[in-house]
Amino acid sequence: MLNSLSGRFLILTTVFVMLAEILIFVPSIARYRENYLLDHLERAQIASLALLADDMLDSELEQELLENAGVFNVVLRRDEVRQLMLATPMPQPISETFDLRDGTALVLIRDAMMRLTKSENEVIRVIGAPLREAGLLIEITMETGPLRTAMIDYGVRILILSAVISVFTAVLLFLAVRSLLVKPIKGVVDHMQRYAEAPEDARRIIEPGAGVTELREAEEALKSMQTELTSALRQKERLAQLGSAVSKISHDLRNILTSAQLFTDRIESSEDPLVARMAPKLVNSITRAVHLCESTLAFGKAEEPSPTLTVAMLSPIVEDVIDSERLAAGDYDLSLSEDIPVSMQIRADAEQVFRVIANLVRNARQAIIASGKPGEINVSASEDSSAWFIDIRDTGPGLPPKAQEHLFTPFQGGVTKGGSGLGLAISAELVRGHGGSLELSNTGTDGTAFRIRLPKGDVTLV
Repeated sequence: MLNSLSGRFLILTTVFVMLAEILIFVPSIARYRENYLLDHLERAQIASLALLADDMLDSELEQELLENAGVFNVVLRRDEVRQLMLATPMPQPISETFDLRDGTALVLIRDAMMRLTKSENEVIRVIGAPLREAGLLIEITMETGPLRTAMIDYGVRILILSAVISVFTAVLLFLAVRSLLVKPIKGVVDHMQRYAEAPEDARRIIEPGAGVTELREAEEALKSMQTELTSALRQKERLAQLGSAVSKISHDLRNILTSAQLFTDRIESSEDPLVARMAPKLVNSITRAVHLCESTLAFGKAEEPSPTLTVAMLSPIVEDVIDSERLAAGDYDLSLSEDIPVSMQIRADAEQVFRVIANLVRNARQAIIASGKPGEINVSASEDSSAWFIDIRDTGPGLPPKAQEHLFTPFQGGVTKGGSGLGLAISAELVRGHGGSLELSNTGTDGTAFRIRLPKGDVTLV
């Protein structure tokens, strides 16, 4: 209870209200003391009026008037003449004199606090202005014991009233906080707990409904997070199922391609010039397909296998990609070209580099054909002392904003309709395996350019 939000509000409210009441208590006590003294001055003045009406008062009547006024003697100054109107013997000498005619608030508060701290019964002189201008001043002497007792009684009543007000206020605030804040917060917590039991169930996503602005913003943020998490979990589940299916398909496809590889060995011995020229490309394509199936099986288990680094000529790899894409483009008005130095060698996994370049060129070809306009694709390469650079440029329509935002994310970075976005994700992972990087150089209405960077490291090629 006390550790809850509403419980702490209850305690803090009680404490703060009590502090506020204490700040009110001090000037209230000072005001009460002042009124107490003024009241005795008024009583003393009324008692002195009886003497003015009849100069012949016996001692018993005078004593009764002083007791009713609560004073020992009364001095009234009229017409610059100081007259002792009523008097009775005082039990002890006067200890202090207080003039109420010019007392400031701070002085009154100080005198009141000092009176509360003094437990001794003293005799004090009090000076004030007579009522209805019945003289220049009136002066009385009185005991402080009854004054202190009355101040304590008044203070206790004030403190009891303050305690009642603070508790009542705290209870009201407790109920208000519980209704306006604690219950909605607990509702959010309950939503989170129910969602945690089955985060893939979209029906458990919170629907914002809080009336408090800050709490509603929290609910909206929670809804956005839960929606994204549910989507990610569903996608993860689909990826797991897809990975299992792809692994099975790749296993069977690898066996089929291995059989096809045996048939191509016989085709190579054909005397037909066209067959003799195309057979090696067919063999290379089937070999790459077999390797792709094997690497897909590895990818389905964990990630792309580490590259097998060898020294390879870059030009033949790019030529194979260009030739394959020309066949895929058919009669479409698409120009494919390469600008690779004939003697350029790279230290990399040739099969993985082929896959990366093929993915990028294939994406460019599909984008240009989808636009319905003629286009060009060029693959070029350069190098410096630290790395090799391979640039793939096209004159296609450019990448849409959504594709740019999730460019290398599987199933989110697809550009063409129906595309999965796996090509770029796999390509980026293959390049990272070489210690390099795949970056989008630029994109726009005039085309797109990607750059592959393969570091040289400390290796010197011969």
